[in-house]
Amino acid sequence: MNQSPATRLEVGGNAIAVRHQPGSPPGLVWLGGYRSDMMGTKAVALAEWAAARGRAMTRHDYSGHGESGGAFTDGTISRWLEESLAVFRHFTEGPQILVGSSMGAWIALRMVQELNRAGEGDRVGGLLLLAPAPDFTKELMEPELTDAHRHDLERQGFIEEPSEYSDEPNIYTKKLFDDGRRNLVLEGIIDTHCPVHIIQGMADPDVPYAHAMRLVEHLPADDVTLSLVRDGDHRLSRPQDIEMILRVAEALVERAA
Repeated sequence: MNQSPATRLEVGGNAIAVRHQPGSPPGLVWLGGYRSDMMGTKAVALAEWAAARGRAMTRHDYSGHGESGGAFTDGTISRWLEESLAVFRHFTEGPQILVGSSMGAWIALRMVQELNRAGEGDRVGGLLLLAPAPDFTKELMEPELTDAHRHDLERQGFIEEPSEYSDEPNIYTKKLFDDGRRNLVLEGIIDTHCPVHIIQGMADPDVPYAHAMRLVEHLPADDVTLSLVRDGDHRLSRPQDIEMILRVAEALVERAA
């Protein structure tokens, strides 16, 4: 599809890049993963699907990601949450389906909590969570930290790990770990007050499918569907994965309409 230049929204001193397609609600709001951007396969496929149906679609890059300003190493869950809420409130109207991929699912769950707290919970018509990684710093990373990792976090404030998806290593800062503990969602009941559909690959090397099953246990009050893709990886970007994602997105939009 023809990609127009991104709009900029100033949030917390950073210029956040946003691509908003006007259309009728319920719309889609894309929330990407750690070090990903809004031009990835899944985000673009959803944008094309929404455009073909006259649905609104909003996506943005967190600070330090993609086309947005700011330093990646300054990023935290709280900062990226603040940016995501600002984009949501500035660009969208009516009910929206939050589509969170990996870390973006953590952001989506925190957005629901903050919107409910602010009396805006009816703005979320549904959640589509792809390979969700809520609380990944505490639950998935901290148990794997070596003594050398912990030493580096204390001494230099960050650790580097090879990335399967980039030539550049992944950087995880001490402030990311510390801030992550202030945003944990797997500590009690998560009331989303909307339908939730989770798609999780069983061959995901980054987020074990047991993590998605644990998330379901924290969503007892809501209509939750968990779809396990036996040979699905973390990206969930194969044609058959995209087809499933679009099918679920359409069902959630129809329910929220």
